[in-house]
Amino acid sequence: MNLFNVYPLFNINPVKAQGSFLWDDKGEKYLDFYGGHAVISIGHNHPHYQTKLKNQLDKISFYSNSVQNELQTELAEKLGKLSGLEKYSLFLCNSGAEANENALKLASFHNGKNKVLYFSGSFHGRTSAAVSVTDNPKIIAPVNYDERFIKSEWNNIQQLEEVFEKYGNEISSVIIEGIQGVGGIMIPTVEFLIKIKELCEKHDVVLILDEVQSGYGRSGYFFAHQEFEIEADIITTAKGMGNGFPIGGVLIHPKFKASNGLLGTTFGGNHLACVAAIAVLDVMKDENLIENAQEMGAYIENGIKDFPHIKTIRRKGLMIGIELDRDCSEVRSNLLYNHHIFTGNSNDKAVLRILPALNIKKEETDIFINALKEVLENI
Repeated sequence: MNLFNVYPLFNINPVKAQGSFLWDDKGEKYLDFYGGHAVISIGHNHPHYQTKLKNQLDKISFYSNSVQNELQTELAEKLGKLSGLEKYSLFLCNSGAEANENALKLASFHNGKNKVLYFSGSFHGRTSAAVSVTDNPKIIAPVNYDERFIKSEWNNIQQLEEVFEKYGNEISSVIIEGIQGVGGIMIPTVEFLIKIKELCEKHDVVLILDEVQSGYGRSGYFFAHQEFEIEADIITTAKGMGNGFPIGGVLIHPKFKASNGLLGTTFGGNHLACVAAIAVLDVMKDENLIENAQEMGAYIENGIKDFPHIKTIRRKGLMIGIELDRDCSEVRSNLLYNHHIFTGNSNDKAVLRILPALNIKKEETDIFINALKEVLENI
């Protein structure tokens, strides 16, 4: 049997990782400045993370959600405290797409309405409803398309108001990323977010903040939208939550009432997943990683801002989009093959996406800064 060939692959086979570095099967060392799409939040193989998972393997790895699991309670309590959202409830699942599916479903259960408003440039996942609110026709199959999903332009307040004027009484939820990742590190204006919140309250519409990539300290705040003091009805999270172990979460405002069978999952919130997520929160708190994201993000921006061929730098914390005056693919390949540095791209072909671990160190950022300077100066 062969693999179903849907991924364009670099000819690199990582076999070992530690901190912000990877080693391939030939012994070559690479600096990881992408973290597998912002998944690696506390660095590869952090000792506390490893210890927690190894100890849990000696106890119990999995049982279904038909029994009590005190690790889920511990995770919810720690997440509530570190995020400042202690009044919210937590539903655990396996991925960002699954978190968004459950958020959209919960919103519709809550108000009985069936339309969803999303925005240009968005990416919310590849599953049924999540892909229907993703702005990429290439990955939306005919079975996923439905007129209930309404697209509005990013940061366009006038069009937003027009959509609500036409469909306000039919819209169940608005889903928006705290910062668009796949869209090219696009940051919403505070005026845009405030208007969305105002219109949602006026029309009994649920506001869903997709913090799958922009959450968990990535932006220099626990969740990116918290910078603007916007209260979301539902928040979804995943990527950095488990530092590589599959886990997702839905943070739910107390106005939503739970009932048996309303949501469900087989693997969500299993023992190993909870331990991985608890370890991430422990490290984030003990090592002040949210503050480090702010400091190192600013350090990187200051170090590269005057380089040639850079048009703009879009950044919050360690969520960085470097817009070049050309397609970034050549620069990205040069960084990978000549300087052994992993970076990312986006749907905006000119944007180099930078998502290092939140505990990245100054000397590691200097490696990237110096390499990028050399590449850009020699284009």
